[in-house]
Amino acid sequence: MSEAQEAPRMPDECGVPDGMAFMHPALKKNYGNWDYHDRPQVGVLHHVAKDGSEVWTVKAGTQRQMDVYTIRKLCDIADELAGGHVRFTTRSNIEYMVESAAEVEPLIARLESEGFPVGGTGNSVSMISHTQGWLHCDIPGTDASGVVKSLMDAMYHEFKHEEMPNRVKITTSCCQINCGGQGDIAINIQHTKPPIINHDLVSNMCERPAVVARCPVAAIRPALVNGKATLEVDEKKCICCGACFPPCPPMQINDPVNSKIAIWVGGKHSSTRSKPSFHKLVAAGIPNNAPRWPEATEIVLKILAAYKEGGKPWERMNEWIDRIGWPRFFEVTGLPFTKFHIEDWRGGRSTLNASSHVHL
Repeated sequence: MSEAQEAPRMPDECGVPDGMAFMHPALKKNYGNWDYHDRPQVGVLHHVAKDGSEVWTVKAGTQRQMDVYTIRKLCDIADELAGGHVRFTTRSNIEYMVESAAEVEPLIARLESEGFPVGGTGNSVSMISHTQGWLHCDIPGTDASGVVKSLMDAMYHEFKHEEMPNRVKITTSCCQINCGGQGDIAINIQHTKPPIINHDLVSNMCERPAVVARCPVAAIRPALVNGKATLEVDEKKCICCGACFPPCPPMQINDPVNSKIAIWVGGKHSSTRSKPSFHKLVAAGIPNNAPRWPEATEIVLKILAAYKEGGKPWERMNEWIDRIGWPRFFEVTGLPFTKFHIEDWRGGRSTLNASSHVHL
């Protein structure tokens, strides 16, 4: 055995890999030297460098959870029609780069024939950024990937056409404590009941001091049940976040009936045109109704239709809502204003100046 074979492979702790090594040659050559860009058609970006070099980027939608056969198919398309160069965006769009306009249409035709719709550019609904709870998380309340599939099936036209006032970025999350991300529209799961504790298992499976320390509102404390060391929850304090479940599986928080979907609107990370903004709750208590989530899909489509009809050119969703006001928003979307929009958590007495607050 050679010395190279005997030496163990050392971990590479270099942080984020250098993307330049995998960049398309035309992009690498003209890095920082672009003159202008435009969108000749939906799903296609066209960049022109100062020396006249051109790059066409074709954007297509994909699922985020892929089997190896789908990945190979996408890579084969890149090898055959894009010189082997391809990349994924943070929203699970796939982008192929070519250097001539003649290569664009054959690439689009191939992607569409394989079931990968081309679109998501300009003022459209892009692919939904989402978590993958049932694949990797320890407290998922639903499968965000399934919600995304159902929503994108219903918003296929909006992905393929640039008809919105501005870009619409949608996120989904398997629960609201770990990954509830900001977006023009965000679909998250809320646990609405305190955890159900299997006291027979707590003493053998849970590091109880760690569980107590993990609770953000000090609602968990040690207890004895039937002579066994266990934990108990002060339900008046509990905010049903689910933080106790990962270190203590006997404290089951997920519930097929009482874990509900909530929809938030108006989140914005960028500072373009207006300041970044937090999203706000507009619908809660929506059934977590797999496998197609019709109730949540219907609400999202109502919000999109109202925004599409009433938004001014280049207004992001939060800017549209700020202009028309929240009463008008609830009116045009047909959403009810309910008790879930009022922040009445008793713990707020010490942090929110002892008054009721409206989430909006």
